[in-house]
Amino acid sequence: MSNATPSAPLYDGIGHGYASARRPDARIAARIDAALGDARTVLNVGAGAGSYEPAHRRVVAVEPSALMLSQRPGNAAPAIRGVAESLPFRDGSFDAVMASLTMHHWSNWRAGVREMQRVTRGRIVVFTFDPLRTREYWLVQEYLPAIADSPTEAFDLAEVAAAIGGRIEIVPVPVDCTDGFLAAYWRRPAMYLDPGRRGAVSAFHSVPPEQLHEGIARLETDIASGEWERRHGAGLPADDFDAGYRLIVRD
Repeated sequence: MSNATPSAPLYDGIGHGYASARRPDARIAARIDAALGDARTVLNVGAGAGSYEPAHRRVVAVEPSALMLSQRPGNAAPAIRGVAESLPFRDGSFDAVMASLTMHHWSNWRAGVREMQRVTRGRIVVFTFDPLRTREYWLVQEYLPAIADSPTEAFDLAEVAAAIGGRIEIVPVPVDCTDGFLAAYWRRPAMYLDPGRRGAVSAFHSVPPEQLHEGIARLETDIASGEWERRHGAGLPADDFDAGYRLIVRD
């Protein structure tokens, strides 16, 4: 157990404006809250600006980025700087541990999982994604294939679930999802043309600038010409979409 914190976390560089573009979606929040069961005390690992922290539980947050911590609202749970791989808490300190769209940024997810197991009295809830499905997402396949080559996309979801000892649940993305993660705009492609929205998604920062510019320019052209709609409009569902987002739950 250590209080060590990284000197220059990723989100200290890319996290500006994150809180405004990444508003937690109530339907996803309900899934996470239900998965936490009857836990009264919860540790939120890689907590960022506080998305998906249940307001009716006693939550403590851990986040390595000072910039992200600065964007937490005044009524958010108490938070400290720290990393998943070395959580500054005693064994069995919490009823449950949660993590939301953060594990792919950890330097060693196995070490992070061991720490989560150490500090919880039982329950673990991880909201993450399946990198194999990310590769199949239309934005990645057709416009920005470099996203699939990012080191942060290179983990095996089944291996993570096995290490946690939890089951995998599908989390469909609503068509009007309020949380601007990578596939949030699966039916609203024009949203990807907004630099502010792209800036709040780490995957875009993994793409070389010239490739990002070229891919987004092609997307803009295809939207304007109606080509995107011709290719995808009829094939996408109306209400929600399985874009590969998952809950891993250990009861």
